[in-house]
Amino acid sequence: MNTRARLSLSCLFLFIVSCFPAVLRAQFQPPSAEELQMTSDPKAPGAAAVYLEVKEVDDDTLHYQLYYERIKVLTEKGKELANIEVPYGGGFKVEGITGRTIHSDGTIIPLSGKPEDLLFEKKGEEKVGRKVFTLPSVEVGSILEYEYQLRYDDNSYSSPLWEIQRHYFVHEAHYSFTPDKSFWPDNSSGAGGHDLVDAHGNPINHLVWWKNLPPGVDVKQSMNGRYTVDVTDIPPEPEEEYMPPEDIYLYRVFFYYLPTYEPARFWLSEAKYWEKDVDHFAEPTKTIRAAVDGIVLPTDNPDDKAKKLYAAVQTLDNTDYSRERTESERKELKLKVAKRAEDTWNQKGGSRDDIAMLYIAMLHAAGLTAYPLKLVNRDRGVFDIGYMNFHQLDDTLIAFDNAGKEIILDPGEKMCPFGKLSWQHSEARGIRQSAQGMGVVQTAAQSYMDNTTTRNADLTIDQRGAITGTFNFVMNGQVALQWRQRALENDMSELKKQFDRGLEQIVPDGVEAHVDHFVGLDTPDTNLIAMINVKGTSGTPAGKRLILPGFFFESRGRTPFVSEEKRLEPVDMHFPERIIDIVVYHLPAGVSVEGAPQDSQVSWAGHALLIVKSESKPDKFTIAYSVARAFSTVKPEEYQDLRGFYQKVAATAQEQLVLTSTLVAKGN
Repeated sequence: MNTRARLSLSCLFLFIVSCFPAVLRAQFQPPSAEELQMTSDPKAPGAAAVYLEVKEVDDDTLHYQLYYERIKVLTEKGKELANIEVPYGGGFKVEGITGRTIHSDGTIIPLSGKPEDLLFEKKGEEKVGRKVFTLPSVEVGSILEYEYQLRYDDNSYSSPLWEIQRHYFVHEAHYSFTPDKSFWPDNSSGAGGHDLVDAHGNPINHLVWWKNLPPGVDVKQSMNGRYTVDVTDIPPEPEEEYMPPEDIYLYRVFFYYLPTYEPARFWLSEAKYWEKDVDHFAEPTKTIRAAVDGIVLPTDNPDDKAKKLYAAVQTLDNTDYSRERTESERKELKLKVAKRAEDTWNQKGGSRDDIAMLYIAMLHAAGLTAYPLKLVNRDRGVFDIGYMNFHQLDDTLIAFDNAGKEIILDPGEKMCPFGKLSWQHSEARGIRQSAQGMGVVQTAAQSYMDNTTTRNADLTIDQRGAITGTFNFVMNGQVALQWRQRALENDMSELKKQFDRGLEQIVPDGVEAHVDHFVGLDTPDTNLIAMINVKGTSGTPAGKRLILPGFFFESRGRTPFVSEEKRLEPVDMHFPERIIDIVVYHLPAGVSVEGAPQDSQVSWAGHALLIVKSESKPDKFTIAYSVARAFSTVKPEEYQDLRGFYQKVAATAQEQLVLTSTLVAKGN
């Protein structure tokens, strides 16, 4: 927050009180008989709770934010809303916490006692923490009502984020923001000038906002400079399979003060500051050049140099996957915050961005051409030029020019192979440097062939369905990357337990599968292989027949989208993928295959393909099942096509393998 000349807090307080007494002296309202008697809500069938009213008042002339909520508890689960956490920091103070619980018979139990103050951390002299309080004596049928204020220094300014869509249905909500007087339509009220500047020292002259609101709802501005949003019947946050990041679809409004209201000018200006910071951090200093000379040979070609340097920075301690040291630990180890690439190299570690910037410094020191990219992580959001906030950009990648062919590299992603990207950085947008200057960039989509898991099963089965044997899962691409990164955060015992829990979700009932060991866990440029032992009983005896799942790894019927008839939001499955199952059954003497899934093919043209093939021999039956998905995201209007494909996949997965044997009949 930046300082400026302004009226004293006491004068402002008197001014606002005279204009808006109802706001500052808010009183809890008596509930209606209908609200007290409510046991369910026809507007939110099955809801655990609903918000009857939400109010937020933000005032940058008085330096305070007021929050008010009134909630109806409809089930036991809804009682969890009685526990309220209020985060604070950055000079904000929590004041005026009041609340009460109203039982369905009208009995009122006021909030008493002092809220608990939990400290998150301390940054210098600034405390960042949360106030925690619980409304008393909450029952199913209770109405919860509370409010609190956040206040900040009169030499500071702020701007709100209105999170309009909640986890539960909202009947009505009212939002109000009064900005600094210098940004009122008619600045002739004698408020005086201001000295607001952004982080770069540029004078701030504009108030802008970004919005995602329900149809028919908009931000309104009054003549006295106040901005409001009033909305009713707000649906709860969607809960659908494979949801994209919530920033894409939730109703919300951001306000912020800026030097310009034009997105093109904003991003050009911010990109220049970023470029300057990059050039300073990634300067190939004497230390960097010496390090590079110890890694590459003058006779290496550019591709080999880039690969050797990539391997070198990948060995460093990446604190995004280990643990960033505390301030006291850094002081004890005589570590400092990295301000140059050589700091990261000398300290043998840093954040993902520190390591990416070290890599570009090394490429430049080796005489190679490379440019940085700054992208929005797809697991967190989508780049929006209209949202003028540089901090929406998350991660740094590198574009390496190899004899005119550009390769996007992800050195800050631990265990990511050279030339590959994590899915969070594929189809991701942001900004970049290039020979032509700064510009907007979107990385390429991945191929399903680069993300393939082959599940091989070699099983021996007897007449009663007892199974012994082995699996091996051969993984490349994103699945292999995810398991390698888990290995960085867990010991081998825990890693095996996590893998086994995944096996429990796919093997048939009565079958146990446990990973024995991994091959290639520490070598990201190779396939990752999990070696698995299996035993148990599968199948149902029926006279002389033994009925088994036709597709061993699909027997639990966990196909997505089958039960979800409609779709409100896009589908985000993260990355294209192919799964190939090859299951070999070794049959005992006297047992033959009476019935099996037929060879078939199901296609969603241009999007996905299912192929089934089988082969029967006197002592062995082999069945192969392959699903290839060539997309990562699907629009809501394409959902019925998506669902139709997976319904066919689910129907295929329920087909059975029927073995017949006279020995089975004798055994029964």
